[in-house]
Amino acid sequence: MIRSTRHPKRPLGGAVLALAGAAAAKEWRQQAGASTAAALSAAYVAGFAGSHPLAKKVGAWPAVLGVAGGVALASWLAVDRRG
Repeated sequence: MIRSTRHPKRPLGGAVLALAGAAAAKEWRQQAGASTAAALSAAYVAGFAGSHPLAKKVGAWPAVLGVAGGVALASWLAVDRRG
């Protein structure tokens, strides 16, 4: 029997990632405009993509936490800091 090496929870994780990204983008657009929302959305997607090779060097959780923290900081600086 040939078994897939793909983890069965990955599609669910992708769906959660997409829903969270869409909700964040909507909030960013409402609070700071379309261009800020587009830039932060690009950072969100780049962080997701970049966390995979980073995980090979530092481990999965440090990569995820580092990337999530970086995007959170960028969001705070671009949107929330304004008050």
